[in-house]
Amino acid sequence: MAGRFAPRPRSAPPSHAAPVPVPAPRPAQPVDGIRRRWTPTGPYDLGLVLGPLRRGPGDPTFRAAPDGSVWRTSLTPAGPGTLRVVARGGAVEAEAWGAGAEWMLEQLPDLLGESDDPDAFVPRHRLVVAAQRRRPGLRLCRTGLVLESLIPSILEQKVTTVEAYRAWRLLVRTYGEPAPGPGADERLYVMPDARTWAMIPSWEWHKAGVDAKRSSTILRAVRVARRLEEAAAMDPEQAAARLELIPGIGPWTSAEVVQRSNGAPDAVTVGDYHLPGIVGHALAGDRDVDDAAMLELLAPYAGQRHRATRLILLSGHTPARRAPRMAIRNIAQL
Repeated sequence: MAGRFAPRPRSAPPSHAAPVPVPAPRPAQPVDGIRRRWTPTGPYDLGLVLGPLRRGPGDPTFRAAPDGSVWRTSLTPAGPGTLRVVARGGAVEAEAWGAGAEWMLEQLPDLLGESDDPDAFVPRHRLVVAAQRRRPGLRLCRTGLVLESLIPSILEQKVTTVEAYRAWRLLVRTYGEPAPGPGADERLYVMPDARTWAMIPSWEWHKAGVDAKRSSTILRAVRVARRLEEAAAMDPEQAAARLELIPGIGPWTSAEVVQRSNGAPDAVTVGDYHLPGIVGHALAGDRDVDDAAMLELLAPYAGQRHRATRLILLSGHTPARRAPRMAIRNIAQL
């Protein structure tokens, strides 16, 4: 696996020693993967659907290509896989490679929002009506995988997104493996498995800018990875409750996960630094609301509060910045 601990250098063998056999090169990955075509009903925007899965512009598990295609990798129950999807002619064409290819294509409709019901949403505010009209192709994805959303969400706890994205990028590139198929040519990586996360030394977390609190939470989570992955098949409330059994995982983190893994339309993120002010500003002209006031404003959208906040964020109606951005810490230099 790429990025594992380097072996100690060996001294050169004596001249009379038998030649060291050179391992045969690995066979090249097949250029063609397996394919599937899926046709959505109604307006559809592939970028809006899959956008929440991207952890920053340098995410090694996700790439939006200039041709409009989206590449992503996953560590599926069947093994690592690479998926390429592109919207063309009213349909989405998908191709997948690796041991997890069949699993990824089987889950493709859920990933692309087939199990979502956008018609269940009724906008109650003029701004939300306008946002839905401008973004009719919004669907909520459902990955069916917990750990791939949980670990980056833990990394995002109480730090700037720049710090969190950097940590995710460094750790995945160091301890993950190159993506199967042409995903390797796209410089994509598959995230490490639970055992590999558990073996990362403390100083490597430190070098990635991850403090002991967040790394300890990840270590507790990967020790029960199988039980956490079961949450993807649960009701979103039950799934969140299972995640929150892990010390260090609270309502903010569990909501961020089930929004993606379970496609939960009502999993509103509480405990966020910015979201209450954005919602308050958009719906009531008050940027100083707290979580309780935000939930009160979102009450008319009960059952669809996550979708409502997505549309509010997509409206671009956010309050002007009043203070400088949070300073980026460099834990590795502490």
